[in-house]
Amino acid sequence: MRKIPYLIALLFVSWQCMAEKSLSFAIVPQQSASTLAKLWTPIAERLSEQSGLDIHFVTAGDIPTFEKRLAAGEYDIAYMNPYHYVVFNKLTGYQSIAKERDKQIKGIMVVPKNSEISRLTDLQNSVLAFPAPAAFAATILTQADLAAQKVSFTPTYVSSHDSVYRSVAKGIFPAGGGVLRTFNNVAPQIREQLRILWTTKGYTPHAIAVHPRVTIEDTLKVQRALLNMEQDAAGKQLLKSININGFENGVDADWNDIRALQLQQLSKD
Repeated sequence: MRKIPYLIALLFVSWQCMAEKSLSFAIVPQQSASTLAKLWTPIAERLSEQSGLDIHFVTAGDIPTFEKRLAAGEYDIAYMNPYHYVVFNKLTGYQSIAKERDKQIKGIMVVPKNSEISRLTDLQNSVLAFPAPAAFAATILTQADLAAQKVSFTPTYVSSHDSVYRSVAKGIFPAGGGVLRTFNNVAPQIREQLRILWTTKGYTPHAIAVHPRVTIEDTLKVQRALLNMEQDAAGKQLLKSININGFENGVDADWNDIRALQLQQLSKD
């Protein structure tokens, strides 16, 4: 009989821990942490409301740190670029649950608006800005197109897409790599100083993926909340704020176009 109060207390503590279970939702740091927090915290709150789970926004200071945390499995849910997905699906077991609807990701090269540069070959022997070595569209695709046109260049990695745009706008670099979504999201006073020089071929976009430790039940709740976000005005407004039309189911095979490229940038991880 003396054990009953102890068992009740133990059950209460276990229930309380379950009730307080929180899932991290990590966003690849293509932009500054403050910008991402402003854009994605309301989305995490919306997912919490719709799923009944406690989902909170997190990010990293730069893309390489984000990659290390994915490798360590630190994030429960993560919005990651397509190359990250291919790598960390194999390495850590992250499994896709959604991707942007009716969308392909393309890299862009931007130059100052009044620059005389009119083609990629004008960048011969230049020092160019990129977010990070494994930033898929902004770095890998744009550098591949530069190489295909036999343009020799020196890359400088500046941690985020926003940093690329700001540094090119200031004239620190003659050009830099990004993607259209982050270009449209950057501060208007920066965007107005730039123009898009080049756009790459399109590929399957970013994945939202879950770590294997997330239960199937919770995974389905998160997935339903994501896919249903565009069903009402409030959800559509949140999607508009990140320049996404809506989410659709993302199955693992969707990223076979990325696997076919046989990229090696993160092979040591």
